[in-house]
Amino acid sequence: MLKNRIANPYARSIAEWLLAIGLAILFFLVARNFLFRMAHVTGNSMEPTLSHGDMVVLNRLGWLISGPRIGDIVAFPYRADPEDNFIKRVVGLPGDIIHLSDGAFYVNGTRLADDFSYDRVLHMGDAAFPVTVEEGALFVLGDNRNGSKDSRFTTVGNVPVDHVVGRVSTRVWPLEGFGRP
Repeated sequence: MLKNRIANPYARSIAEWLLAIGLAILFFLVARNFLFRMAHVTGNSMEPTLSHGDMVVLNRLGWLISGPRIGDIVAFPYRADPEDNFIKRVVGLPGDIIHLSDGAFYVNGTRLADDFSYDRVLHMGDAAFPVTVEEGALFVLGDNRNGSKDSRFTTVGNVPVDHVVGRVSTRVWPLEGFGRP
């Protein structure tokens, strides 16, 4: 197509390069906004699963297609500072009833399996338990239950599903931790 319109071979070469660069930029913007996004983990609220300084890939497309599942690790903007993304684990879906008793969380009367958490919960937060997860929202917790600001606190609360930036799919840094968290 460019060969027929541009007779000068140098101009044609420049036009082809500009077209290729433009398409690459377009692909990058589409991928970044609709498919994947990178995020840094700050703080220790997701230890031992994720640590401060880890870099993760947020899968936006998979999140949009399949929606939330119990156990997903998701990123969402912190209400008090929307520029700051929180990364937490989904433990409650819409309609679930979350209760905290004797240092353990219960979802719909069943004790939460804390295979990824440190120890018994010492901090109740300021939420009034039991908490019913609202329609279109999620109840999230950090894996480090005693070092996490999460849905137990009114500054986080139930997280609207449409505020979720994406699901953590892969840890890319540090390299020795590369893979699914």
